[in-house]
Amino acid sequence: MPFDDELVIADEVGSQLIRLVRLIERKQVQYQAEHPDAVERATYHLLVHLVNDGPRRAGSLAEAVHSDPSTISRQIGHLVRLGLVERTADPVDGRATLLAATDEGRRVFEENRRLRNERIAEMLAGWSPDDRHALAELLARFTSDFENSMLRSAEAAAAATIDAAAVRS
Repeated sequence: MPFDDELVIADEVGSQLIRLVRLIERKQVQYQAEHPDAVERATYHLLVHLVNDGPRRAGSLAEAVHSDPSTISRQIGHLVRLGLVERTADPVDGRATLLAATDEGRRVFEENRRLRNERIAEMLAGWSPDDRHALAELLARFTSDFENSMLRSAEAAAAATIDAAAVRS
C-alpha cells in the first residue's frame, strides 16, 4: 500500500493530467470548428504511425494504436479518400494489403509536426534549459510507465480469462 504522501502526489499528478487532457480536447474541438475539413486526432494518429513506422497491415496498425480493426478500417478509408494514405499489395503475401503514407501524407505530417513543435517551444520559452530537459525526460518516463502498466493489466486480464476457461473445462 502506497504511503499517504505518495497518494497525495498521485492525486495531484492525476488532477493535472485530467486538466491537460481537457485543455487538449477543448483546443481540438475549437480547431475542428475552425477547420471543418481537418482530420480527427484519432485518425491523424494512424497517419503518424504510418509515417514513423512505415507501411503495415491494418491489424498491426490497430494493435499499435490499441484500437479495434473496424474503427481502423473506417479511419483509414478517410485518410485514403484525402490522399494521405494508400493501399498496396503486401509483397510477402499478395492477398494482403499494406497501408502506407503517401508523399502528401508525409508532407501534412511534417507540417503539423513543425507547427506543434513551434507552439510547444513558444510555451516553454520562459523555462530554463534544465527545466525543459527535465520535463521531456520525466514525461517520456511517465508515458512509458503508463504504457507498460496498461500492457501488464491487459496481460493479467488475458491470463485470468485463460484461467477461468481452464476451470470451466
